[in-house]
Amino acid sequence: MTILLAPMEGLVDFVLRDILTRAGGVDRCVSEFIRITDQLLPERVFTRIVPELLNGGRTLAGVPVRAQLLGSDPVCMSENAARLAALGPDGIDLNFGCPANVVNRHGGGAALLKEPDTLAAIVSAVRRAVPAHLPVSAKMRLGFYDDTLAVACAQAIASGGADELVVHARTKAQAYRPPAYWERIADIRAAVAIPVVANGEIWTVDDARRCREASGCDMLMIGRGAVADPGLALAIKASVGDGPARALGWPELVPLLAEFWHLVCTRLDARSRPGRLKQWLNFLRRRYPEAETAYQTLKTINDPVLIDQWLAGAVQAQADMHPAAEERLQAA
Repeated sequence: MTILLAPMEGLVDFVLRDILTRAGGVDRCVSEFIRITDQLLPERVFTRIVPELLNGGRTLAGVPVRAQLLGSDPVCMSENAARLAALGPDGIDLNFGCPANVVNRHGGGAALLKEPDTLAAIVSAVRRAVPAHLPVSAKMRLGFYDDTLAVACAQAIASGGADELVVHARTKAQAYRPPAYWERIADIRAAVAIPVVANGEIWTVDDARRCREASGCDMLMIGRGAVADPGLALAIKASVGDGPARALGWPELVPLLAEFWHLVCTRLDARSRPGRLKQWLNFLRRRYPEAETAYQTLKTINDPVLIDQWLAGAVQAQADMHPAAEERLQAA
């Protein structure tokens, strides 16, 4: 089966994409959105948000990254898509699902789900603007206020020439509140002839099983579930016989946590660094009791030297207790 890592603005940037793809199991990533307004962006904007473009369109672990555009003007979207395509992404994804009010007020993201004709026009313009071999995909929610237009929106996207459609099984109004309505994805699958990927509220292997049964999809996109449990993609694949059963335990995760901190310190501005580490630990404590201890220890510490010391000690402690853990991670 195929597992995609979801785009998550303010959470999964190129640094965490790198680390999560090192954990294994992810077949493709989609970047956080690149906002398109009324101008042709310079190449440096694309490479700043998606630096994987400088690495053949892949993370350092070799996982392809599809760059995502967000905007509402077909002409401007197509012009920027053409420039982006020349930089060598794995493909171009179009954001029709962002629920942020600041985006929706300007007619972008999920706001476009009120206008199926505009969806078709954007997809068609982008499809014409980029080389035929380059995939163009889209991500949508079930609707804005309700899911009345869900099938019409999906059909508009498909008719515009999209090669693949990811459906987040909630409306904009439902935001990220559980549950996700996976059965509505099955209705969309029945109405379009392109591959459909199910997304939303997949935190565990059992969630993935129930999502597949309800939606009929063999392709899943996981987001916050993968941030909370970096071994989730591996575990889902193992559950369907698509890989060996191997949990990603805390001993394997600690070196990744230390590498994440190293990348944060070398690639991001100083003010945001401690917050990024704490943000990830806050998610990890949902899955790992040890992360709760780490979070409580570090939550009031902002001195990078003290954080360095704590992480170095944690890595050494795990290496002493579990000498084979890092070897298993490297072999994944």
